[in-house]
Amino acid sequence: MKTIKVVCGIIWQDGQVFIARRSPQKSMGGHWEFPGGKVEENEKEELALERELKEELDMEVNVGKYIGRTVHPSENVFIELIAYSCEFKTASYNLTAHDAYKFVKPSELLNYKMAPADLYFIKNCDLL
Repeated sequence: MKTIKVVCGIIWQDGQVFIARRSPQKSMGGHWEFPGGKVEENEKEELALERELKEELDMEVNVGKYIGRTVHPSENVFIELIAYSCEFKTASYNLTAHDAYKFVKPSELLNYKMAPADLYFIKNCDLL
């Protein structure tokens, strides 16, 4: 199976982390996730993350340290999900791939129906 490289941001503001719910018509619709998107060929992961957050949320962040990566099967492909810690700067929250968003306490993340690949970072990267 093909592997698709996807980058996501674990975006912090005032001790809370940003999550967004995927629109019902999208793959994994209704699941909450750390937002981001596909890394284009020859694109740096950090730049891909900045681009995707701008496109999907009209959000600007300071991309910080690399957190980790996981590979997860999803509908005929493997998703290689790469996470970076980010500091929130600004957003107009113009939603194109999501239908809701919020900042939550890290201890509340497991109260949401999180996308399976994102659960790896919650459970294994000291976010709680």
